[in-house]
Amino acid sequence: MTKGIIFKITLFLSSYPMLSQEGSTATFENSSNQLKVLSYNIHHANPPMHKDSIDLSAIIQVIKDSDADLVALQEIDSDTQRSGSGNQAQKIGDALGMQVFFGKSIDFQNGAYGVAILSRFPIIASKVYKLPSKPETQGEPRVLALSLIQLPDAQTIWFASTHLDSQKEDTNRILQIAELLNITTNLNQPVLVAGDFNAVANSPVIASLDSVFTRTCSSCPPTIPVENPSKAIDFIAFKPKSFFRLNNHRVIDEHYASDHLPVFANFQW
Repeated sequence: MTKGIIFKITLFLSSYPMLSQEGSTATFENSSNQLKVLSYNIHHANPPMHKDSIDLSAIIQVIKDSDADLVALQEIDSDTQRSGSGNQAQKIGDALGMQVFFGKSIDFQNGAYGVAILSRFPIIASKVYKLPSKPETQGEPRVLALSLIQLPDAQTIWFASTHLDSQKEDTNRILQIAELLNITTNLNQPVLVAGDFNAVANSPVIASLDSVFTRTCSSCPPTIPVENPSKAIDFIAFKPKSFFRLNNHRVIDEHYASDHLPVFANFQW
């Protein structure tokens, strides 16, 4: 590891309180500099056609089949009454041999609920940022989970998972995307952000995202509803353009496991 990377990691650790992370510490060979990214709102592993059931194995299979290196997950349960014991993201990561970072959004059913990051590469450091909302809207608290990832050639990048406000009006989402851009503006390494933005292209929210990041699609295939999908609200975006070369973007045709279709992008760096 170079002195420059050690310095950056030390500076990060000294600047922010750390949350715990669990998972494999193995590194992976990737001689082609290929990076496969998945964003998936898993609906706490509840298949829409089976209202009261949990099928985490179906989610695991979708991610396994995608062969993704980095995964941004949303709607993750941890030790809740409806989903049972254990953190869903950790269970998925353990099954796939991936490192895991969970970002709690709220306390829920004697447990927690939030977003997560999975990585085939070492997670060096992670932090959860609370995203703002106007109190009078009574919006559910939302967060940005951010991890520093070490790629196989010792290059480091930031990877973020988020789930913006779901209310009809853009009020909170506009505040939240502004805070997301503020958080990521001074990061020295390349940045990937993925998640459920609850906003469509050409909305003020996605226009703000596009002012700084490049999305992996322009005419994006729809991601919801899972049956007869009609709009895209799940996105992957990156900066700078000079680091990431996008090979392809696609929506995975999987209609059982969740109420969202997963979004996949393949890069080279």
